[in-house]
This record gives sequence, C-alpha cells and structure tokens, in this order.
Amino acid sequence: MTSLICTLQAHRDDVNWCAFSGALLATCSGDKTLRIYSTRDFSELPFSPLSGHGYGVHCCCFSTCGQFLASCSTDATTMVWSMVTGEIEAILQHPGRSPVRICALSPDSAHLVSGASDGTLALWDFPSKKLLRTGGVNDTTMVACSFSPCSQVFMTGSTYGDLRLWDLKMNQLHAEKNAHDLGVTCCTFAPSILSGGQVVQFHLASCGQDSLLKIWVINKFNSGGYKMQLLHTLTGQSAPVLSCAYSSDGQLLVSGSVDKTVTVYDAKNAVLLYTLNQHERYVTACAFSPTSPLIATGSMDKTVNIWRLEDGCSDREKSLPELSALTSSEGRTSAGRSRLLVSDWLEGDVSAWLVEEGLEGLVDKFMANNIDGTELLSLTKETLASELHIESVGLRSKLLRKVEELKSDSVCTGIPDEFLCPITRELIREPVIAADGYSYEREAIESWINTKNRSSPMTNLPLLTTLLTPNHTLKMAIGRWKTSHQHVKDL
Repeated sequence: MTSLICTLQAHRDDVNWCAFSGALLATCSGDKTLRIYSTRDFSELPFSPLSGHGYGVHCCCFSTCGQFLASCSTDATTMVWSMVTGEIEAILQHPGRSPVRICALSPDSAHLVSGASDGTLALWDFPSKKLLRTGGVNDTTMVACSFSPCSQVFMTGSTYGDLRLWDLKMNQLHAEKNAHDLGVTCCTFAPSILSGGQVVQFHLASCGQDSLLKIWVINKFNSGGYKMQLLHTLTGQSAPVLSCAYSSDGQLLVSGSVDKTVTVYDAKNAVLLYTLNQHERYVTACAFSPTSPLIATGSMDKTVNIWRLEDGCSDREKSLPELSALTSSEGRTSAGRSRLLVSDWLEGDVSAWLVEEGLEGLVDKFMANNIDGTELLSLTKETLASELHIESVGLRSKLLRKVEELKSDSVCTGIPDEFLCPITRELIREPVIAADGYSYEREAIESWINTKNRSSPMTNLPLLTTLLTPNHTLKMAIGRWKTSHQHVKDL
C-alpha cells in the first residue's frame, strides 16, 4: 500500500529534480533555488532555500555521506553546497560555458560528472573539485547520467535517444543506439552488483519520450568487454516518462510521466504495483529514500509529494492509510489492487480488503500471520480455526464467502490491463510494439494502419514508421499468466 503523507509547496516554478540523503531531501526548480528538508518531519532547514544559480536548476545529487549537495543549472555551472552550513563550497564552470542539464556523483564520492546541452561531458575529481577530462557526443543534449554501483563506469543518455557507457578515462565502452525513440529522459543504475564466474552484472533503468520505462542488463566480462541487453519494457504510462529511480535495495522502481502519474514497479519481476495520481501536471522527478520507505515526486505543478510505502509489517494505523491519494476517487480498490491478481496482493492489500468487507476485526490476526493474496485464496475452515484461531463459526463462514466472491470476481476481471490490446480490449495473442511505443495484437494494429492513415490508436499522432516489433517479453508474461489461471486457457 502507498499513502500520500505530505505535499511541499514552497517552489515558485517547475520542480525539476528530487534527491534524498539519509536525513535530508533536496529539491530544485526553475525558480533558480534548491530547498532542503529534514526527512524526519519534512520541515525546511534554516538555511533553505539555497540561492546562487543565475538560472533554473535542472538536477541535484547528494554525496554518499550526505555532507555535500551538487546542483547544475542553465547558468553553465555545477555548484557544490555544504549541508552543514548551506554555503557554496565550489563553483564548477562547465567547459564551453554551455547550460548544464545533468550531474551525478559516484557512490564513492570520488568523481562528479556534468553533462551539457551541447553534448559535452565534464569529469571532475570531487574532493579537489578539479576538472580531470572532457568528452561527449556532438549535436545532442546530455540529459541523463548515472554511475554504476562500483563507481568505475557511468551511463549517459541524450536527446538522440542513445545510452552510452563510459569509463573514468572518458573512453566509450558501449553505445546503445535508439534505446528510446525521440530521446532518453533519465537513466539510473540499480544499487546492487551481481557477479559469478567470468561475468559481473549490473541492472540499469532508463525512460524516454517513447513513453517507455526499460530495464537493461549490462554484463562486464573478464576480458574487459561489455554487453548490454534489454531485459524488460514497462508500459504502465501513456505519455513520455520523464524520471525513474530505484529503491535502495533495488527491489522497486518508480517513474514519473507527462500523463501526470507516478508508477511503482516490482523491478525484479517487472510487475506494476501502484499507479499514483495526485499531481496536476507533468511528473518530472522521483526519488526513493535510502533509509526509510519514502518516495518523493516533483512536478510542473510546483509541488513535491511525499509518499509512504507500507510493507504490511507496521502497526495497523500505518498499514491502513487514507486511500484518497491513489488513482481513483474510489480508492485503492480501483487504483491499486484491481491492477493486480489477488494472488499478487501484498499483506497490506489483504488488510485493506478486509476493512472494505467489514472484517476489520481480523486485520490484526492476518497481519500477525503474514497473510498475503496467495494465502488468502488458499484459506479453509480448518486453517481458519486451527492456525488463525478464529473461533466464531459465523465469522469463518462469512470470510470464506467473501473469499469465494473474490475468486469469482477475479475470473471475470482479473486479466491485467497491460495484457489487453488497446484496440480490441481482448487478451493479446501475438503482441507487437508499434512506433508509438504501445503494444497491440498484431492483426489489430496491422488492420488499423491499413485503414487509419498510419495514425496511432492511442495518441492520434502519425506513426513515424509502420514497423512492428514482436514483444517477446509481453508474450512470455501472458503465457505465464494463462498457465496459472485456468479460466483463460480456452480464450
């Protein structure tokens, strides 16, 4: 479950970026300022706002220890601020005096990279604040950058739509051309490193103007070579995706979009968990706290929303938050849980369902026994009596009736929306990705293209190409879902 716990409204222009340290939240804006908040109660620090940039501030990032904050701006500088005093520690002038769009600190806080609108990159020694070397790509704008968790390589993304991997000598190790059609907007490494045998493996998330969020796997071989492969394509948002971020354990992935939504995914299984809809304009920034279950999202509506993720292990009041912050006015039922199969419900989802069904007296027992969706569906009279110790025969019967109704409803409405063709609204048999970034039934989109003058069924904009790419990931996901749900095998 996810609840909106507060909204910060101090900025006077678009919020462009959010960043957490262990104890602080930093936000930056087109109003030329950065604002710093305590994550304890989200009160603004005495030295906030930070004023020093001459134009809008595009990005900010903390050093690992949280002692310093770096920010970059259209004024062609990257500034380093003390989080003890709020004073400017250094002003780094970007080579060529081009507007700086992105900056990133390595996890070991040894290096800082800044990327500019002329495609140049500057690599700085962070402790000394000295420029080490420059590089880049001509005729594009650098808009995304992230260091690997080992701090030895970093990925950049540009308005060209390419992702490029660099080492600390500014050698280009890999180029993934057309990673996102129409341009990359953000990229971020997962915090963990996987190693085994001859390979070291990283995961990277990227998003772009094609309305897609992608998860990549990057393999580093003992020979020194790198290979990058697409692992998942996530289509939970209907417009360009502007920002993405991993949780500190790498298990969750959040993204913000032009469609005003925030989506939270299970990163490992590429499953959409929540869609949050509280911003009034484009969601331009998102970040996970490294020390607590909090997400910050920033928007062109000038606000920053703070969300709390509930894992079902906290006290009852925290596990059952107000539900009005989610996608629909009907609350969690229509916004969050209905997007999931009952078997995918978390413990908090089960608790919320119990309350909705008038069974709130069972919440504590279910939470104490860690009952999630799968276990809910498998409950019997025997387990209710012997394991959950529900003594009332009437209460046991009522609960089992509600579970049977839930199973019946799931048979009718349990097909995840992303498995339905946007044209036919039927389960997709042969999924393909069109130039607008959406997945369709091949026959349906081919017929549409032949009769609708190459316009997108979802955006009504012209399709730049009629090329259709098989979506193997979606086809496998649908296959797994059909295997586990007998009622769709005959479709």
